[in-house]
Amino acid sequence: MRTRIKICCISSRAEAEAAVAAGADALGLVSAMPSGPGVIAEALIAEIAATVPPAVGTFLLTSETEAGAIVAQQRRCGVNTVQLCDALATAAYPALKEAMPGVRLVQVIHVRGEESVAEAARIATTVDGLLLDSGDPTRAVKELGGTGRVHDWALSRRIVAASPCPVFLAGGLRAENVAEAIRRVRPYGVDLCTGVRTDGALDPARLAAFMAAVAAADTPSRLPSQAKRPY
Repeated sequence: MRTRIKICCISSRAEAEAAVAAGADALGLVSAMPSGPGVIAEALIAEIAATVPPAVGTFLLTSETEAGAIVAQQRRCGVNTVQLCDALATAAYPALKEAMPGVRLVQVIHVRGEESVAEAARIATTVDGLLLDSGDPTRAVKELGGTGRVHDWALSRRIVAASPCPVFLAGGLRAENVAEAIRRVRPYGVDLCTGVRTDGALDPARLAAFMAAVAAADTPSRLPSQAKRPY
């Protein structure tokens, strides 16, 4: 079982091409957010998404919470996956599924305590995947990702073990700690932004080091706990 890799905060076609060439399975394209790095215009998201090979996931990171706004944004951007960075009303998920057939939904769970485990269990049956991050939506200016912080991996492991859908792990990952993260959490995939960047730009050396660290962690002894649908 190979750990999938999502490179987030892609800011140009050149960065997208570099990440795909390095072996990325998915790219994160960040639309308007209340805080955090990597935000680009929707026109650029659409331009990048149109050039990415079909087998590679193009994730639109959205802070929208209303189904109609999310559907409209996905149609403008032309991505194959929508990453929901904030909490949605329960009724929004079936509405999104109906309006966007064939588009995958990945819900971000900001892992902050036991309540996050319960939240993940409630949502996992309604989406195509979960992504565990280290934001804090309760702050005056919401943190919906890109913090560079590591959260409690023990909580993440519990979410992965119980989830019926694939789970990505994010939050402070880098070449130096991703092997331990994979060993302890056993996610379907890993996701990062700042860990492969220098001065905000995608760093080829850091990207290569991260890819190598993930490949080294994927040994035959790894348990296939997240052998679910690929992205």
